[in-house]
Amino acid sequence: MTDYHADHAWVGGAVAHDVAISVGDDGRILSLVPDTSPATGAIRLEGFTLPGFVNAHSHAFHRALRGRRQRTGDFWGWRETMYEVAERLGPASYEELATAVFAEMVCAGFTAVGEFHYVHHERGGAAYRDPNEMGWALVRAAERAGIRMVLLDTCYLLGGFSTPVTGVQVRYADRDVTEWADRVRALAAGLHGHPSVSCGLAAHSVRAVTADDLRAIAALRDTLQLPLHVHVSEQPAENAACLDATGRTPTALLAETGMLGPATSVVHATHPAADDIDLLGEQAVTVVACPTTEQDLGDGLGPFAELATAGATLAIGTDSHAVVDPFAEMRGIEMHDRLRRHARGVHTPAALLDAATTGGARSLGLDGGALRSGAPADLVTLRLDSIRVAGFDPDDLASAAVFAATAADVSDVVVGGRRIVAAGMHQSVPDLPDRLGGTIRAMMAER
Repeated sequence: MTDYHADHAWVGGAVAHDVAISVGDDGRILSLVPDTSPATGAIRLEGFTLPGFVNAHSHAFHRALRGRRQRTGDFWGWRETMYEVAERLGPASYEELATAVFAEMVCAGFTAVGEFHYVHHERGGAAYRDPNEMGWALVRAAERAGIRMVLLDTCYLLGGFSTPVTGVQVRYADRDVTEWADRVRALAAGLHGHPSVSCGLAAHSVRAVTADDLRAIAALRDTLQLPLHVHVSEQPAENAACLDATGRTPTALLAETGMLGPATSVVHATHPAADDIDLLGEQAVTVVACPTTEQDLGDGLGPFAELATAGATLAIGTDSHAVVDPFAEMRGIEMHDRLRRHARGVHTPAALLDAATTGGARSLGLDGGALRSGAPADLVTLRLDSIRVAGFDPDDLASAAVFAATAADVSDVVVGGRRIVAAGMHQSVPDLPDRLGGTIRAMMAER
């Protein structure tokens, strides 16, 4: 058993003070007792302790693009640069890059990640001897970095509506949906014995698979009882292409093929039609908002408030890793809606914290997202002595976290009861800035 003592903690939707947290050998919380003195030998968590944040949408290799192609171009131009990076990846380089990226996430306060994985094959498109070779590189990286991961194996079959894959897309594409499903089943079976990693499903987008493929993917979700993710309406051009090809919006096509429902997460949903918003709410999906990526790529301002009002659950993701900062993503949901609505206070701090915790856990099918007895002991502590959060009311620390803090204010991170970050330093991935920078520079120098 391990004892922690939090100066302040977010428990049951409110701030509690002097909270004793006991963690069992299984990594779950045994008890939380507020207004109590520290137990002998308890590890002090100085500041405001929250449930670990959940990054529900990540492409780890996109981290190599940060700071590149910033001055000109749109999403589609950025995508060409992303293809250049994808072409350079191999199992060893991907493991090194992802280890550093996942460690960066943990240092920012994320204790779990949904990795939307679609670089499956060798350069040129041939399958690796083990079809999950690239997936296993990500599994090893997550375990080395100390983060929980749901590996969302992604079905990608077409380069666009009725368009074959070209160029680096051959690394993404399986021959058919059956080949993809076989790889997923093998991955799920192989993950036994990896307690911090599980498997999920993804369809890249409605333009990358056919309607019949979508039906097969939905059926596999129902059979395996796994979470399912899909990019939806990130760009107006995607909506227009889907309407031209099918006569339906992406959301309507997903509904028609059985893809929507409480186990499904739609990523972005930046440009849904009014009927789409109602449909996503009625189907009780999770919408994974990625505001910092949507800002970086000029995608637009998503209608997050309307989606939540309609009945969708909100979660957050860092997607392309323009920044890795859960506070920026939470704040971005509110700021996007403020800009659209010309009003403040669209989302409460508690609702935004829910998006970063319980919403993300729901999206990935994880048990957690809250500080309570029996939950995984995934904790993040925010220091309260930085210039950004100094002076906040101790009973309104949720506002400090959401509207003032940054990832730089994270001091301690505990995953499954194990302290992964202490005093802002990752305990098992040393010299993280040099390691990450060196890995990216070496990979980008390859020819």
